[in-house]
Amino acid sequence: MQVSQFLKIYKFPLLLVFSSVLFYGAFAYNLERTDSIKLLMLYTALFVSFYKIIQLTKHNLQFLTWLAFGFRAVFILAIPNLSQDFYRFIWDGRMILEGFNPYLYTPESFITNGEFPVAQAQELYNGMGALNASHFTNYPPLNQLCFIFAGLFAGKSILGSVVVLRLLIIAADFGILYFGKKLLTQLHLPAHLIFWYILNPFIIIELTGNLHFEGIMLFFLIWSLYLLDKEKWMLAAFVFACSISVKLIPLLFLPLFFKWFRKENVDTTEKLKSAQNNWLKLLAFYGIVGISTICFFLPFYSTEFLNNYANTVALWFQNFEFNASLYYIFRELGFWLSGYNQIAVIGKATAIFIFLFVLGLAYFRKVNHSKQFIATMLIALTVYYFTATTVHPWYVATLVLLGVFTNYRFQLLWSFMIIFSYLAYSNTDNSENLWIIALEYTVVFGVFLHDIYNRSDLNSN
Repeated sequence: MQVSQFLKIYKFPLLLVFSSVLFYGAFAYNLERTDSIKLLMLYTALFVSFYKIIQLTKHNLQFLTWLAFGFRAVFILAIPNLSQDFYRFIWDGRMILEGFNPYLYTPESFITNGEFPVAQAQELYNGMGALNASHFTNYPPLNQLCFIFAGLFAGKSILGSVVVLRLLIIAADFGILYFGKKLLTQLHLPAHLIFWYILNPFIIIELTGNLHFEGIMLFFLIWSLYLLDKEKWMLAAFVFACSISVKLIPLLFLPLFFKWFRKENVDTTEKLKSAQNNWLKLLAFYGIVGISTICFFLPFYSTEFLNNYANTVALWFQNFEFNASLYYIFRELGFWLSGYNQIAVIGKATAIFIFLFVLGLAYFRKVNHSKQFIATMLIALTVYYFTATTVHPWYVATLVLLGVFTNYRFQLLWSFMIIFSYLAYSNTDNSENLWIIALEYTVVFGVFLHDIYNRSDLNSN
């Protein structure tokens, strides 16, 4: 195709691309998260452009792939401006390189004693904030490996470390693109659907921009699902363990594999033999996942590590609260009944509920093919987030990717509405406006219920 012809055909999409580059540049280098109006305007403009670009050019996968590279490249030299977690990432990586076990020490324990165990310790401590610095790290071992790379290649530069971490996340996104397209093809779905994840401004900003490692966790998850669909379940189990060892959230999906392995040969005449083989495969799958995950954690093992890690993870259920939905309703009921915040009780109760809910899905939901299995994963995680005490924006990334392989669309809308949670940072005490939270979840719940009523991913043959 000649350049003049290309420009004529793609005139409007190229205008959208050019505008998006400018908007991403402003987002990366000229935005404070306290500037709510600018934040909302830039994000809305990017989301509208993203929607139109895919709508107009979905037939040209090469063009969309280049855009994915280009938009991410805008952020290469930017310091994250919506999250300060990356300071803790850099701290942990440098701690390991200095011979410390990061699970056994809090940054605060060093700084308050006037000790500076890593390069730029005071600057990293100030950047991560007092709350983060006062807790033990909760990032699993393969996540820590990424932090080590940042320390190896940029041990004395915060910006250099940011660039290294960003390149790892970008590489993972293109791994997701590769395996996502392959899995879509295997499921007889259009390959362009993966760009609803890859080009989503939410994904680009939260992962590439703000350095959240959901992207690397999702790379291993989608690779594992691809391998499962190819019946390479032993390798899939190891790759799934890698996903858990980046972020713990895939643990939620483990009970669902009960139905995945039962789906094979359900109509054969050798049902008993088939059922026995499938049970053996299931147990072996769980064994590989469990042993591999334990092996990843072994270099850090100690009794103190177990206590610290368990207590830190428990904070997300019994102490922290942010951008919650149903939990806030339960919290108000607790105040009304007892006069104080019942988060510890509610957190334990919702954890038990989610465990039983996922077991129910694993037992009762029909799963005859991969699309139904992925849709079941999507529903399980969605209900978990609807009941969770803490839903940070980047958590929704997993829903966006799983939704690519289903007929559900609520997760795309949520990836837009989640930006409203950042309005909590527009005031000095970072307090949430519950009316804004109510608006976010009213819209998301409405579309979710519409999807559940009108879609048949979980029940279709």
